[in-house]
Amino acid sequence: MKQRVLYLMKFYMVTVILFVVAKVFFIIYHISREDLSFLDFFQVIRHGLSLDLSMTLYLLAVPFLLVIASLWLRIPKWVFRVYDGIIAFLLSLAFVADTSLYEFWQFKLDASCLSYLETPTEAMASVSTGYILIRLLCVLLGSLVIYWIYDILTPLFSKLNSLSQKLIATLIFLLMIPLIIIGIRGGVGESTTNIGQVYYSQNQFLNHSAVNPVFSFVASFEKTATNHVTYHFMDDNECQQIVDGLYATTSIDSDTLLTTQTPNIIVILLESCGGTFTELGGRQDVTPHLNRLAHEGIYFANCYGNTWRTDRGTVCTWSGYPSFPTMSVMKMPSKSRSLPNIARTLQEERSYTTHYLYGGDINFTNMRSYLIGGGFEQLTSMDDYTAEQQRTAKWGVRDDITFGTLYDLCGTLKAPFLIGYSTLSSHAPWDVPIHHFDDEILNAFYYLDQCVGQFVERLRKSDAWKNTLVVLLPDHGLPYKGIDESNPLKNRIPMIWVGGAVKEPRRIEQVCNQTDLPATLLAQLGLSHESFIFSRDVLSKNYTEPFAINTYDDGFSVYDKTNFVNYDFISNRVVASYGGQDSLLIHRAKAILQAASKDLNGR
Repeated sequence: MKQRVLYLMKFYMVTVILFVVAKVFFIIYHISREDLSFLDFFQVIRHGLSLDLSMTLYLLAVPFLLVIASLWLRIPKWVFRVYDGIIAFLLSLAFVADTSLYEFWQFKLDASCLSYLETPTEAMASVSTGYILIRLLCVLLGSLVIYWIYDILTPLFSKLNSLSQKLIATLIFLLMIPLIIIGIRGGVGESTTNIGQVYYSQNQFLNHSAVNPVFSFVASFEKTATNHVTYHFMDDNECQQIVDGLYATTSIDSDTLLTTQTPNIIVILLESCGGTFTELGGRQDVTPHLNRLAHEGIYFANCYGNTWRTDRGTVCTWSGYPSFPTMSVMKMPSKSRSLPNIARTLQEERSYTTHYLYGGDINFTNMRSYLIGGGFEQLTSMDDYTAEQQRTAKWGVRDDITFGTLYDLCGTLKAPFLIGYSTLSSHAPWDVPIHHFDDEILNAFYYLDQCVGQFVERLRKSDAWKNTLVVLLPDHGLPYKGIDESNPLKNRIPMIWVGGAVKEPRRIEQVCNQTDLPATLLAQLGLSHESFIFSRDVLSKNYTEPFAINTYDDGFSVYDKTNFVNYDFISNRVVASYGGQDSLLIHRAKAILQAASKDLNGR
């Protein structure tokens, strides 16, 4: 009996220590982005301990049952070794994956990473082969070390001879089960163990460091099991009243920005090119062409991205549909194919020729299904280029090549035409063919800007320019050197309209979202935008409540002209704000999420 209890205690203590050590390595790996003290290490470990203890009890369940069985049967040591090997590999994989992915995602490991395994080539395109090999080696070494530790502390149990000893020992272990369950759920109260309980700091990095990555991954399955999340914060009537006052589906006396209502239209989604890298963030050197075009055309200077991922930003742009913190609408064909789309509207109402261009794998995140369902008649993707061109960038075909394709399309497509185009080179691993900056991220955006500038100047000299509108719009912003969700600049994106179809240069100061492109553009073309129920005509006289909302993994930010609030769902608290209108903005954002989730679920 004593031998078995000691084994379980050792297994428990060793596993908790492994979780603590993983936290230390996590912080050390990312310490360059934070100014931390020894006290911060201690606080992270102390506050995160509750999740570590709970997760350890989950992992203890199998050894616990095997120990009980060993009272009555001879359990070979290899049975324990199989379990130890599985756990060692999974723990090592979780630790390495969590530490590595955090620098890209800025949130803890969760089940959303599994969706990218459907297209592993695309999922790994953000990093080099060497990067992947080093991580695989770390997983292997970590697995061997953890397995060795568990194997050392696992004895060969001797079988009890006396029936009374077996019964008493079994009874004692069975009485421990309620205690284990209580430990797993974190007590006997209403609230069970959850990620939010370890949040303790205004610094989100410290909160994330405290979260047990295995617990985070397991807990995330609850919210992703159906891919549909329902938000309900208030009475439906109150919610609808708020939303009706924010989203007008008709336009009144909109300013006229264009010289024609049937221009050729090119919408270029600039990968990750948030305002941090343009004049909005005080940078004149990274994107000089975009900065110049902003003053030559129509400049929506206070536009904000709705989301943090390309698949979500694409839906926001073309369908004017909100993004959600924990799910991608593009990955839900039953919904995404029924959404309104600029392409379908122009195709049906004005017989536009529609074409989409992307130099990567257009099957990634269900992109092909969404685009075709949305009304794009023709698609050009990586598969349409030569094998040599496909290898010019980690994600697919390099931007200067696809910008060339875009120019060619302008001369061959039947007018009027709509071309959608997603760039890809300004994305990790930032592999571009020029070296202007030592900083690889700045260098990638400089390259993108050069491609944009060269394309616009080339198009300006062509016959197509006079009747063409080019919309330049980032799909989302990017965290960079401390600029994260707590900083409004992270999600501020420049929306620029240029081309011969633009009547005159204008600077639009109204706060808006990328979801407002459909309603604003269609109104300029004299078309109804009634089906775009979450898109607003920024130039309409009834646009009287200018604001913007951005969602990210388990949180949102809201902006208006003088106020900002960043809210975290896990800890249910404000992370950052200014302006003094936190309650109003939070209530508004919750109403939008509730109404959008109700629409998403068909209610």
